[in-house]
Amino acid sequence: MSMRKRTLLKVIVLGDSGVGKTSLMNQYVHMKFTQQYKATIGADFVTTELQIDDRDVTLQIWDTAGQERFQSLGVAFYRGADCCVLVHDVNVMKSFDSLDNWHEEFLKQANPTDPRTFPFILLGNKIDVDGGNTRVVSEKKAKDWCASKENIPYFETSAKEDINVDVAFHCIAKTALVNEREQDIYFQGIPDAVNETEQRGGCAC
Repeated sequence: MSMRKRTLLKVIVLGDSGVGKTSLMNQYVHMKFTQQYKATIGADFVTTELQIDDRDVTLQIWDTAGQERFQSLGVAFYRGADCCVLVHDVNVMKSFDSLDNWHEEFLKQANPTDPRTFPFILLGNKIDVDGGNTRVVSEKKAKDWCASKENIPYFETSAKEDINVDVAFHCIAKTALVNEREQDIYFQGIPDAVNETEQRGGCAC
């Protein structure tokens, strides 16, 4: 039995309903995509294990519902997050316009120690749709928004065609790990305790 320390990282994925949050998670964790759409009710999470800089990491990726009426469920899900991933559909301007609201909502609910330095990452999803002909949110527009939010990283993705999904989530994991190390002085030991419970429970999400 390995005695290596395993770090649990909690990542929250936010964005309007239908932008592909669940599909991105499923593509990354299970390497599968389904055409069927089913709205996430409340929140759900998947876990995956990886190695980053010789650290054993369990990435716990939380998918919160995009519908407005579920936003009030957020507090418990947002607390303790190490990184927040914002997702918009490059073919739907409304999903991009909502990013400010999701950004503010996360900071309000999660209440991080330093809101200005808390790690966010933006994903522009569904770049495969109609060969890019229906695209309304340009890469420049998205990058300008990121620049206005302390230069957060930006990736253009397709869950359906598996474009940039692994690269984006690896960046997300590395970003979350850096944040977790900075928080270690306050929360030493807690990630391990949570992870041991999860292992005993046999959760194979």
